[in-house]
This record gives sequence, C-alpha cells and structure tokens, in this order.
Amino acid sequence: MSFGRYRRELSVLLAYVLILLVLAWRTPGFFGPTPLRDLVVKNAPVLVATVGMTLVILCRHIDLSVGSQVGACGIAAGLLARAGVPMPLVGLGTILTGGLLGAVNGLLVAGLGLPSIVVTLATLVILREGVRFSREGAFVDGLPATFQWLGLGQTSGQWCVVAAAAVVFVAAGWGMRYLAAGRAIYATGSDPEAARLAGIRPRLVTFWAFAAMGALAGLAALLMVVQLPSVDPRTGSGLEMQVIASAVVGGVAIAGGRGTLAGTLIGVALLGSISAALVFLGTRPEWEKAIQGLIILLAVASDGLARGRR
Repeated sequence: MSFGRYRRELSVLLAYVLILLVLAWRTPGFFGPTPLRDLVVKNAPVLVATVGMTLVILCRHIDLSVGSQVGACGIAAGLLARAGVPMPLVGLGTILTGGLLGAVNGLLVAGLGLPSIVVTLATLVILREGVRFSREGAFVDGLPATFQWLGLGQTSGQWCVVAAAAVVFVAAGWGMRYLAAGRAIYATGSDPEAARLAGIRPRLVTFWAFAAMGALAGLAALLMVVQLPSVDPRTGSGLEMQVIASAVVGGVAIAGGRGTLAGTLIGVALLGSISAALVFLGTRPEWEKAIQGLIILLAVASDGLARGRR
C-alpha cells in the first residue's frame, strides 16, 4: 500500500484526531453514548448526499442544488405517505423524484454543455422557491405512524438509517474500485478527451453522475425526514455547503479525477463533529457556515498549491 497516494486523506484524518483530542479536553460530554449516537444518525444522510457529490466533482462538475433537491424530495416523501402510499413505495418514489431532478441537471450540463455551476445554481433557486411557494412555510403533517423511523421505533429506526448510509457507502466504494463505470468516472474527470479516445463517453458519464447525485439526494431526504413526525419545508437548506465542504476537505480534487470515498467519509465526520462541537462549546450557530466556507477555501487552495508543485 502506498501511503503517498493517500497523503491528503491521512492528513485530514490526523487533523480530525487532533480535533477529537481537543474536544475530549474541553468538552468530555461530547463523547457520551447519546451525543455520539445522535452525531452518527444526523450525519448518515449527509454521507449519502456527499457520496453523490463526490461522483459529480470527480467528473469536474459541481451540484449546488443538492440542498434544494433534498428539500423537494422530503416534501414528496411526506405527501406520498400522507396519501396512504405504503412506505416501501414512498421510499422508491422519493428516490425516483431525486433521480429525475438530477437527470434534468445532467441533461442541461452534459446534453447542452452548460456550465454546471450556472445550471445547478438556477435549479437551486427554482426548487427552493417552488417549495416555498407551494407550501407557504407549512409543514407536511398528519403523517401515518409508519412514517417516523419507518414505523420501527426510534432505536431500530436509527439503526436502519445508519445501515442504509453504510450500504450506499460500501456499494459506491466497491463500484468505484472494481466496476468499469467507476473507472470511467475517474477517466472522465482526469482527461475527458483521453477518455473519449479510450472509448468512454464523457457526456454520458457526466449525465449519470448527476442522475446518481439526484437519486442519492432523494435517499438522503428520506433518511432525514423519517427522523421527525412531520416534514419541514426547509429541510436541506444550506446542505450544499456542508456536502461540498465534506467532499473537498476529504481530498476530492475540485478539478476532478482524483479523490476517494474514504476521504469523503473522513470529511463528513470532520464537518459533522465540528458542527456538534460548536453546540457543546456554546458558539453561535452562524459560525458553522463561516467555518464550512473557510474549510472549502483552505482545501481548494491547498489542492491548487499541490497541483502547482507537480
């Protein structure tokens, strides 16, 4: 195993360990069973969405609309459940809704060649304002007992949420390593023209990366909204910052073609722990977004410096 290949991931892991040591010194209560369980459950949906973002960034693109997709899919899940649709079909419908939203982004970016940052900024606003207009701030309530925690009870439901995220992470990691589709994503991000000459269709790869991003946003939405008795129309607001920061700080190169899901996992854990630590330290919540922005800036700057040295 070449440790140099995973230098970025190991450096982030070291930084995470140092942060945990500081937290152990300043706030020992952070490591209690209940806070740690809540931290894992809360960030399981974030991990699912960040896996999708990793695929998109590896293809040299970005998806700013992920938070709005999660919000729209969460509303869809609530409305389906309230209409009496069985929960397995609610889950399927929510994931398909996300996949459709992601496919729209993919068609505009891969099909028309539009810049992904412009397309997804537009769809972010369209989805967010569409949800706000349609719901007028009203929660989706009156949900059946089978909705919250999937009708399994809190403890079993929490395990189910974490297990679903783990399955997505392991399956995506295996696919990225062993399937031709995974290698095509890396090839597309590294050099689209070389990938095309090798028989890969970069535009098709990009389309499916956005569609997968949308489907995983739908699953993330489902895993979020089942944790509460009603669906908040603001679900997913600001999630795009956390998801992008988690992927980039975990070593996924913003220029595409380089990064691992192991680094993504470390990034999610790091950002999630910082968010929880701010609560324990009594810090104003506004600092969370500022810290996330700073982390993105530092990660991109360090990646740029590393490319310059090469």
